[in-house]
Amino acid sequence: MEKLEIYGTLGPACANKEILKQMFFSGMNGIRLNLSHVNLTDSQEWLTILHEAAGEANVEPKLLIDMKGPELRIGKLDKPIHLIEGGIVCLGTEIAVPEQVYGHVPVGQRILLDDGKFLLEVQEVKGKNIICKVLHGGELTSRKSLALPHQHIQMPVLTPSDMENLRLAKKYGITGIMQPFVRNAEDLKALKQIVRELDAESLEIYAKIENMDGVRHLTELLPYCDHIVIARGDLGNAMPLYELPMVQKHIQDICHANHKPYMVVTQMLHSMMTQPTPTRSEVSDIFYAVYHGASGIMLTGETAAGAYPKEAMSFFAQTARSAQNVLKREAANQKIQH
Repeated sequence: MEKLEIYGTLGPACANKEILKQMFFSGMNGIRLNLSHVNLTDSQEWLTILHEAAGEANVEPKLLIDMKGPELRIGKLDKPIHLIEGGIVCLGTEIAVPEQVYGHVPVGQRILLDDGKFLLEVQEVKGKNIICKVLHGGELTSRKSLALPHQHIQMPVLTPSDMENLRLAKKYGITGIMQPFVRNAEDLKALKQIVRELDAESLEIYAKIENMDGVRHLTELLPYCDHIVIARGDLGNAMPLYELPMVQKHIQDICHANHKPYMVVTQMLHSMMTQPTPTRSEVSDIFYAVYHGASGIMLTGETAAGAYPKEAMSFFAQTARSAQNVLKREAANQKIQH
């Protein structure tokens, strides 16, 4: 049985040497740094703490950088905005949005913010003002993701800040790139060309499947990446949510058939953002992700910004080991029977 990759995400909640050591002792053997909000230079202090903790825990973790890539995000807010259900909000003036959004927001278009936590519907477009009705509200903070279901927007594979981070990757001990919103083989060919030009070919490429283009073109893009990432946050925004488990299984089946390692991510222990113990459905989700053959699993906000980062990692790793033990027993029983 190949070694399971168990990732946490680096952030303010766990950027402490003792907390990180406890996470390593629990079984974490990889870490993700989300570069949607920061760059490698900004993260130097966190990375120093991480490398010190790994050394003291005698672990050589994989270190992945999650690129900005062709993603859409709202701008910086001076303070959180409370979106009231049934109320009106104006994108463009109240909330800055990328230039690429304009031209893809007809009346009736639904807009998802922050991995689908917020749902808006376009009522009217006046120049650079997109007037929306709030269907699902709450408190919105800066730089959250923005998705336009059923709209195809041309975006560059890497941003200028992504390019700079790739240039610095070796210096900071980065081992892999998580490329968001991979749509087809051309995206990965372009990425590999840039990686070659920057002399960073030692970096593993993790292709994040986050839209239906990526699902449709999955087989053709497999030769151009090292790992597939089933990124259920934005992927769940691209379809009715009840279809997500079916699409996840479809991706898993294709990866198994082509012997391609894959990782399952997003909301695996979401309740532990605020609670000290997980729900029963969460531990079942983790167990079956590993049991069904995932080569990696990852916590995101739970360790980066949650109230219980080390406890979350402990539950995460213990549940994963439980699934691995079942797989080992089943493999041993099959050998005996044959």
